[in-house]
Amino acid sequence: MSDREFNKSDEIARRQFMINAARSYLGVSVLPMLGASVASEAFGQARGKGGPGKVAEHVIFLNMSGGMSHLDTFDLKPNKKEVQGPVEPIATGAEFQLSQFLPKTAEVAGHMCVINSMTSKQGAHEQGQYILHRSYPQRGTIVHPAIGSWVVRMKGRKNTTLPGFVSVGGNPKNASSGFFSAEYAGVPLGRPDEGLKNSSRASTVSEEDFTRRLAIADALNQKFHEKYKSPAVKAYDSLYQEAVKLMKSEDLKAFEIHNEPSKVRSEYGSDRFGQGCLLARRLVEAGVRFVEVNLGGWDTHYDNFTAVEARASVLDRGFAALVNDLQSKGLLESTLVVIGTEFGRTPHIVTEHNNGRDHHPACFSAVMAGAGIKGGTRYGRSDASGNRVKDDPVTVQDFNATIGYALGIDTAKVLHSPSGRPFRMAGADKDLGRPLKDIFV
Repeated sequence: MSDREFNKSDEIARRQFMINAARSYLGVSVLPMLGASVASEAFGQARGKGGPGKVAEHVIFLNMSGGMSHLDTFDLKPNKKEVQGPVEPIATGAEFQLSQFLPKTAEVAGHMCVINSMTSKQGAHEQGQYILHRSYPQRGTIVHPAIGSWVVRMKGRKNTTLPGFVSVGGNPKNASSGFFSAEYAGVPLGRPDEGLKNSSRASTVSEEDFTRRLAIADALNQKFHEKYKSPAVKAYDSLYQEAVKLMKSEDLKAFEIHNEPSKVRSEYGSDRFGQGCLLARRLVEAGVRFVEVNLGGWDTHYDNFTAVEARASVLDRGFAALVNDLQSKGLLESTLVVIGTEFGRTPHIVTEHNNGRDHHPACFSAVMAGAGIKGGTRYGRSDASGNRVKDDPVTVQDFNATIGYALGIDTAKVLHSPSGRPFRMAGADKDLGRPLKDIFV
């Protein structure tokens, strides 16, 4: 093991020790979800340039895990009944048609750009989700940072009290900070109605005891720092202060969706995804930089049309309510809303599997809305069967580069892993993503 690797390992051990000490001694357990703004001196923070004329401030990433069928949602083929099956298109007045399962989404088509030429080389769920979130293929020797972690690392937190990256209802792996420090990781929330767990003082620790213990910890940190001049200790001291600040902050109420009027909550739907979209709106309104909301169940090998109808109805209600709500609050122009998935489904309908569709990474669809996107437009085309990309292929690296571009981030900027290897937000040299600049006003 090199000196650099040894020091990094030692740093991880120190970090975990201090976090565990805070949990047991101070009654604080929100430290790993904080610190992107205070730890920059210790860990480094890069800011990039670029982007459209009006730079976005927030991203809401709606992750359709399982492989959403493009043919039954955003890339209809009504002239190919053997491909389309029983699903009928909806006219939108835009450059694209939508599935009959997305009537509310059709009403907000004027805010959307549908990308019908997504393509990937990863045809398995884990690997497909990995590259979608990280722009790099999965490797056994390294874990790359999630795109939300890249955004917070490159752009910084807007609200220095709240976490910069929150993941709702998804796989915690998709919120990993990888080789970035823990303060860039997403805060995972299993249920949107549970609020931010472990954000209050432990019931066994009184306010007086908590203040006293924090003062002792501050004194110990100060003495340690004076003796060893460790920037990490200085950064962790700031994390403690941030944790206390968060615990006492009114901003925590952003996580309390029960405070929303019942009419607003019902617009989103009572399911976890819909309520997660509502939480996402509240969080970006409060200044959270990146929010991911997951909707699973798209792996439709069997009974595709019944399953897609059920999933699409949930997506339809939550997405349309989110776009309308952001628009009504003046937040849509500063918030990029994206719908992404790891791959599409086959044009071939597997009749022996009760009309199922299998994995299809060669061609699928995605959506972007808000943040200066040209509404009512389509980018790229698939062939007549939705089997292959016909025009303007878009890789997952291109997709992520476009997210960064909307935020004004230089996605080609190199940051180094602890071992000194170069990495970029939009992928490696040979696969480096190019932002879709033409889809912006």
